[in-house]
Amino acid sequence: MHLRTPALLLTALASQVSARLWPQTSPNLDAPQVFQTTDQLPLANPGHITAHDPNVLKHGDHYYLFKGGWGVSILKSKDMSGPWEEVGRVLDDDSVIEKGNRSWPWAPTTIEKNGLFYCYYAVSQQGSRNSAVGVATTTDINRSGWHDHGALINTGFGDHADAYPFTVTNAIDPAFITDEHNKSYLIYGSFWDGIWKLPLSDDLLSIKNPSEPEAVQLVYLPDLELKPIEGAWMSYRDGYYYTWFSHGECCDLEKQFPNAGQEYSIRVGRSKSVNGPFVDRDNIGLLDGGGTIVYGSNHGIVYAPGGLGVVSGHGSKRDILYYHYLNTTIGFEFEKAHLGWNALEYEDGWPVVVDGVNLEPTTSSPDPNGAASATIITSTSTSTGTSSSSSAGAGSGTTSSPSPSASYSAGSIIGLPGWSRTMILMGSWLYMWT
Repeated sequence: MHLRTPALLLTALASQVSARLWPQTSPNLDAPQVFQTTDQLPLANPGHITAHDPNVLKHGDHYYLFKGGWGVSILKSKDMSGPWEEVGRVLDDDSVIEKGNRSWPWAPTTIEKNGLFYCYYAVSQQGSRNSAVGVATTTDINRSGWHDHGALINTGFGDHADAYPFTVTNAIDPAFITDEHNKSYLIYGSFWDGIWKLPLSDDLLSIKNPSEPEAVQLVYLPDLELKPIEGAWMSYRDGYYYTWFSHGECCDLEKQFPNAGQEYSIRVGRSKSVNGPFVDRDNIGLLDGGGTIVYGSNHGIVYAPGGLGVVSGHGSKRDILYYHYLNTTIGFEFEKAHLGWNALEYEDGWPVVVDGVNLEPTTSSPDPNGAASATIITSTSTSTGTSSSSSAGAGSGTTSSPSPSASYSAGSIIGLPGWSRTMILMGSWLYMWT
């Protein structure tokens, strides 16, 4: 961020206020009642791109981002915080599955195996179980027009939709895991009877025995009539399988906020077996409504994170938890969900979200004290322009007053004579409130 004079800074800030700095709230709600202000979690490291239910695959020295929407966009970057370059779309035309949003597939998950890339995607009639998980393949991740193989599973209507558990589940939000025995599984589910796992055929293009699949239920909420669990993922680290899932309300938040704590959050359970049972940190089974919250709304800025995935560090580097989230200073519409990410550490085998210090630095990696973290700036002096700060992430700010030709990076503490405000410099955005 470049600041030339204090006067220009104030002018620039004033021009930003109505556009992005102040929370946009429903007229009948008081923001502090619904926005979680905890500082016990780090802020999201911004991916600097909008994405709902993002999927990230690390291939070579690039991260590949797959976004639900027309054709499923493919973008790549050498860093999780961008910049992102669009390289193509998975589908050149509508999905061959004749259901719901066939031109606008949801929640993709892309994997690579034996030199072939597989993109699993969902089509659905929103709010119903008339859904399907499809798959498309290619040998070149940097091109459009993957081969669409159609549906692996159907719920509501379609081939084998009358087989259990397809009679009680919703075939969206696909994910994928290969276990230590090189067996591969499809994970899926949303609301209804929860999250399930199915064994895949060797070519990964169908499930085994679709009329009587060896299905395993992973996550369930037995005590709630409406069961807001979806967007699952499974990862493996140091002998444990981790089942991750999104819990709570994700959508239409611009119309009505849920009560505080009922919005999306990211939860997890673990097991020594890919088949479970999975339990949370309090030893409550995920089939009994359990799930340890790993990441949720925080700082009054990050709201309703979910639609997650994990990029493995393969034991030598930190895993990365990525997700979409809403920024309360920007808006709450579906299309305003942003990619966020954090590194993971493991305490007694349990994942804990930490700051953005993750991979070894590269020329495109964010400065650990820059875009990958944020500094909360408080107690601005009204006479000297100096500040005290507390770090929310890895940032260790430096105090400075604006000079006519200075450049300021994220993590800098900017003293403004005559101002008394709380400010956060996160990525390229400066957030400010009284």
